[in-house]
Amino acid sequence: MKLMLFAPELILLLGSLLIFFFTLSGDAKKARQTAITIGIAASLICLLSLQQNGSLFYKAYQVDLFSQLFKVLIALAMTVVLIFGGELKDISPRMKPEYYLFLILSGLGLMMLVSSVELITLFVALELSSFSLYLMVPMRDDRQGLRSQMEAGVKYILFAVMATGTMLFGMSYLFGMTGSTYLAEIAPQLKTLMSEPAAIVGIAMILSGFLFKLAVFPFHFWVPDVYQGAANETTSFIASVPKLGAVAILIRITMLAAPEGTAIVTMLMVFAVASMFYGNLAALVQKDIKRLLGFSGIAHAGFVLLGLLTFKQEGYATSIFYIVGYVLMNMACFLVLCTVSKNGENVQIADLNGLYKRSPLMAFTLATGMMALAGIPPFVGFVGKFMLMAGALQAGHLALVILAALNTAIAIYYYLSVLKVTYCDAPSDASALEIGFTTKAVSLALIAAIITIGVNPSPVLEIANRAVAAIL
Repeated sequence: MKLMLFAPELILLLGSLLIFFFTLSGDAKKARQTAITIGIAASLICLLSLQQNGSLFYKAYQVDLFSQLFKVLIALAMTVVLIFGGELKDISPRMKPEYYLFLILSGLGLMMLVSSVELITLFVALELSSFSLYLMVPMRDDRQGLRSQMEAGVKYILFAVMATGTMLFGMSYLFGMTGSTYLAEIAPQLKTLMSEPAAIVGIAMILSGFLFKLAVFPFHFWVPDVYQGAANETTSFIASVPKLGAVAILIRITMLAAPEGTAIVTMLMVFAVASMFYGNLAALVQKDIKRLLGFSGIAHAGFVLLGLLTFKQEGYATSIFYIVGYVLMNMACFLVLCTVSKNGENVQIADLNGLYKRSPLMAFTLATGMMALAGIPPFVGFVGKFMLMAGALQAGHLALVILAALNTAIAIYYYLSVLKVTYCDAPSDASALEIGFTTKAVSLALIAAIITIGVNPSPVLEIANRAVAAIL
């Protein structure tokens, strides 16, 4: 039945309409409960429809294992953010229902994005997910002053508009050369056109729109200010969920250039190295933990590109594995930030002094996230980085692997410096943190996932390989 192919998206769409009515009454509590229920229901339906196959909307919308896997990840990640960030400490009560509405709509756009196999459909889905985020970023209580969140909102939308315009220009190149907007029809023609400068420029311009989402250098300029200016819960979402959609589409687009796209490989190599060095070196001097995680995200985006530029099934699968691990690691860190922040204010690294005395569980959650991000075994970050570098080495990119290993060493310093203040410094506030049962449960689940996938990566890597094989 065709309707079942669209069931996850339909749940989010109907749920967003329901939350819309709560925006009229201003009932933030019911809006939150509804949003969490929608997230859980969407996650379950995505899991149940994991093996479905088919196409919709004149074959512009493809449902397969690849798209369904990413929908599961998006739904689960969105639900986790709703659960641990649901209090919205730094969002005005009158804006909370609208906030939940935009968050669900952004999740809907991302789900549609990963199934889009036609350029216009892809653009519409991208804009649905993006415009919701543009509105969420400035939604912050003005008790700290309007400047930071308004500046973050303006920067985000201006950079996004430029990236989107560039992407559309690239789409026009491909349409002009191939006469089609369907990826399945464009791909075979590009195999003979990849020697043409227009084809290379077109794909590069399209990639820029999604490299912006992934926060790859030089499309990263919005990251530190948006991370710092947005509410903690908004930053948690932006830092995690949209990156899943970005990786999914980057895989589809880079497949268009494979295997003749040597110029695209060179471009991705330059972006990867620049992202790793810029992100890690800038993170060394940060005092605000969200800015540190923002620059860290730029560096990790460079690592994700190591899998994409191999143009091989194993490389794409490893990129999926790594972004799954990155989302888990990032969420563990942001869960701690949202818990430590009393009234939604930004958390400085100094505010984590002696956290282990105030809450051993939160300190261990942060330690797990930070050590995983640093690439220390046995956590998922180590396995992910090892497989990415091994794949790049097999593809003949020895210099790139050496630079990636050097960046791993640089990153260890600032990740462990956070753990140093957490466990070795005296707390500035000795009062114990009050942590609810739900937060504890989510924290333990994230710790278990980070360690379990790190120790036994085979199940996740196997399904990632099967998902990529479904679209090759």
